[in-house]
Amino acid sequence: MILTNARLIFRDGIREGLELVVEKGRIRAIRERSRARANEVLDLHGNYLAAGFIDLHVHGALGRDSMEASAEAFQAICDYHASGGTTSLLLTTATAPLDRITDVLNVVRDCIPRPARRSSHTISQIAGVHVEGPFISKAKCGAQQAEFIQNPSRPSVQQLLHHSNVIKRVTIAPELQGALEAIENFYTHGISVSGGHSDAWDEEAAEGFARGMRSVTHTFNCMSSARRRGIYRVGGLLEFALSEPQIGCELIADGRHVSGTLMKMLYHAKGPDGICLVTDASAGSGLPNGSHFSLFGKDCIVEDGVCLLADRSALAGSASRMIDLVRTMVMEVNVPLHEAVVMATENPARAIGLETKGRLEVGADADLVVLSPELELVRTLAAGEEIWSH
Repeated sequence: MILTNARLIFRDGIREGLELVVEKGRIRAIRERSRARANEVLDLHGNYLAAGFIDLHVHGALGRDSMEASAEAFQAICDYHASGGTTSLLLTTATAPLDRITDVLNVVRDCIPRPARRSSHTISQIAGVHVEGPFISKAKCGAQQAEFIQNPSRPSVQQLLHHSNVIKRVTIAPELQGALEAIENFYTHGISVSGGHSDAWDEEAAEGFARGMRSVTHTFNCMSSARRRGIYRVGGLLEFALSEPQIGCELIADGRHVSGTLMKMLYHAKGPDGICLVTDASAGSGLPNGSHFSLFGKDCIVEDGVCLLADRSALAGSASRMIDLVRTMVMEVNVPLHEAVVMATENPARAIGLETKGRLEVGADADLVVLSPELELVRTLAAGEEIWSH
């Protein structure tokens, strides 16, 4: 298949006059437009063509939740987020008893596509799991269930490491007892460690960084910031993340979790290579305003395009898709389109080691999105096969 008559979005800019050749699920060539036979060509009518979006933080959609631990729920979540251009995602768990989390991990294992293995439950978009909790701070738990929060003991960490081939990312509060050893253990096993739901002082964050923590979860949300310790002003996890070039920052750029000013501050502090756009979408994503849903036992509601605990005391994830975040970065934060796309593609791919995804280049997977000039989704392809179209 040859995709032609498009504006291709690369990490350093947008180019016209090129066509992209897909063969056996990979990008085989990017070349000047040719006179290929009509039955081989997909005319994109001048729309944008970019790598498929990668979401590191997805709890659910359409009333379905990752904690259901069912292939049916996972498929519904992936299908909905394909409408926002997501071609790879990490199903994200909630703070819960470890046995419930391992139930999710076991089902995901059967759903992840693997070479030389065919399964009726295989779902191409699932790249693995992001374990968010239970190793978090009760002071910064947000909508998470405080009763299930625990320190990362050696047995609990080992229980998760039995699934290290499924877990791609772990959120942990670095100040907890046992956290530094856990961070080092996860990092050694090739798992991306993200500081989050944390009340750490900046030196505790620095200790986590020294052990392998290389990102922070939903920057600005549920994390410590500068405050007084005695008579002195000391930074928190937020300031450490902003000041450390090697820390990547998740950002829920839905225009509600974080204000425009804060998003601009993050962009100027980290640059286009230091931000990973994430939806943190919960089961309310895709439901109309006023809909109720459950976040692992907590009653939640969709209101004004965002998800809240039913008592309105805290946010409960977003109702957004990745294309909504890209659009917000371009239209509200004034980020160039190619840089916003890097935040949704190449940066998250690099964060969790997806070497063949997130880029328009020869040899990469043909995970692609077609966007209109108004940044609406037109078409989503995974491995060259259409999984959603307008």
